Amino acid sequence: MTFSTPIRDMRFVLEHAAGFSAVEKTGAYPELSDDLVAAVMEEMGKFCDQIIAPLNEGSDREGARLENGVVRTSPGFRDAYGQYVEGGWNSLAFPEAWGGQGLPSTLANTLVDALNGACMSFAIGTTLTTGAVKAIMHAGTDEQKKLYLEKMVSGAWTGTMNLTEPQAGSDLSAIRAKAEPTGDGRYKISGQKIFITYGDHDFTDNIIHLVLARLPDAPAGTGGISMFIVANTHVNEDGSLGARNDVQCIKLEEKMGLHGSPTCVMAFGEAGECYGTLLGDENKGLKNMFVMMNSARLDVGLQGVGVAERAFQRALAFAQDRRQGRAPGDKTGDMIPIYDHADVRRMLLDMKAMVEGARGICYANAVAYDLARHAPDEGERRKASALEGLLTPISKAWSTDRANDVASIGVQIHGGMGYIEETGAAQHMRDARIAAIYEGTNGIQAMDLVGRKLQGDGGAAANAFISQAAKEADLASAAKREDIAHCGRRLAGAVIALKTSTDALLELATSDQEAVLAAAADYLKQFGNVAAGYYLTRGAVAAALLVKEDAAGAGYYESKIEIAKFFADRYLTEAVALTDSVKAGAIPHIDPALLSA
Repeated sequence: MTFSTPIRDMRFVLEHAAGFSAVEKTGAYPELSDDLVAAVMEEMGKFCDQIIAPLNEGSDREGARLENGVVRTSPGFRDAYGQYVEGGWNSLAFPEAWGGQGLPSTLANTLVDALNGACMSFAIGTTLTTGAVKAIMHAGTDEQKKLYLEKMVSGAWTGTMNLTEPQAGSDLSAIRAKAEPTGDGRYKISGQKIFITYGDHDFTDNIIHLVLARLPDAPAGTGGISMFIVANTHVNEDGSLGARNDVQCIKLEEKMGLHGSPTCVMAFGEAGECYGTLLGDENKGLKNMFVMMNSARLDVGLQGVGVAERAFQRALAFAQDRRQGRAPGDKTGDMIPIYDHADVRRMLLDMKAMVEGARGICYANAVAYDLARHAPDEGERRKASALEGLLTPISKAWSTDRANDVASIGVQIHGGMGYIEETGAAQHMRDARIAAIYEGTNGIQAMDLVGRKLQGDGGAAANAFISQAAKEADLASAAKREDIAHCGRRLAGAVIALKTSTDALLELATSDQEAVLAAAADYLKQFGNVAAGYYLTRGAVAAALLVKEDAAGAGYYESKIEIAKFFADRYLTEAVALTDSVKAGAIPHIDPALLSA
């Protein structure tokens, strides 16, 4: 199967659903223009299609391996990473002061989408560096920034995030890794970390680990966690490399998917000689971690978009190629492509609608990130920041849940051949599965949505979004085209249902937090359905105008309207039904012995 980065779809969502023009209008990016965006994305597509995509299936068969204490990446990965750095892709959205190109973060997020469609195992290594750079820019000293940022921005060095330990997964309060001050500004680091993505590899001559650990006098719980910069190889004051640090990968995890991505068990200070420096303030490591984590959560949402896109493209190609059965009422004619069967088309449209809905949410999240930092008006920055915070758990959880749905449907469309590894459909399902788990499980994202995000501001951000979606519903409902008006009516009903759920949870929060948490997953799904429907409807309204302006592209724009309508009928109706689930109350606490009787 040949993968093709969907540049046209990506640009359509950017321009007509996610509101990227607002970023262009901030004036923060004087060189930014439609022509520049088009050129960057065109080259992005070529790089991903020609260099990265051909590595995907091979990396599944021949993954990373640990040899004599050194990780060797899948064949072709190292050379591809060299081309990635040479092409300037890592530096796209970082400040020019550190060697970056100073373009919007939104544009870099479209690259995350494209890379994950091409090869998720390769792409994940680049996003961890992005998060580490953001954390150092946020909390680093001038000396730390000088030592590390330029190399990390270019991609000459990579970064990692070292949080998890065997006894401390999602609950970071249980972290035991230690950091002891040496009296010269450094700290001796000791302990093990697990599930460390690209904790070791053969791409670069240095890896910069950001490690959570406890100081000797640290208080218990998350309030006693600090973050440290620990380089694989020490960096001298002049930026040159010194001796190797006491850091090593002692095991690669065997995973159900993402075989090309080395997931490492990392040992710090096995010989008692691992040194690092404090990043930020003592016992404030969790704050720095969330800078990385929020970046990672949007990136993981985009992983879901990318791998779902590839699963869809594979299923669509197979459905047009595979002949099975005959047209209804025809008992003697030739077999027809399975695409001509209504149920197969239903599944394919399910896949496409979910991919485009998730892309809309994630791209709007990225636009909000840029506006929160660069909108010229403080009020607009605050509004954008609130929207960014609201959409982050939805981007991560809804998009990755839907990616699992899309990949599973892709296997179903292949029938028995989907269950056979050689067709490649199963790889997408195995690769996609992790995205709903790491960087905070999707249940944690749902709890974040109903907790910090909904209750944190008394529902202000949620209600602002609901109000905006209601305006779009009114606009679409008034359209002369019945298909657009139909989308508007469906959206209006879903918005009312979401408002009902939101009000119910805010009221419930005053008396029964357990019941609020019980409703969290259904509320996030409902919110995601409405958000995806909102962005798809925005796109459909724009497409109806473009049909009149661009006769040559009319078929493409009509397809956008059909996809929005399909989503409205299947997923906005589901959103309406979810209000009863949200309001159902706490989950019963049944004796486990009775459940297994």
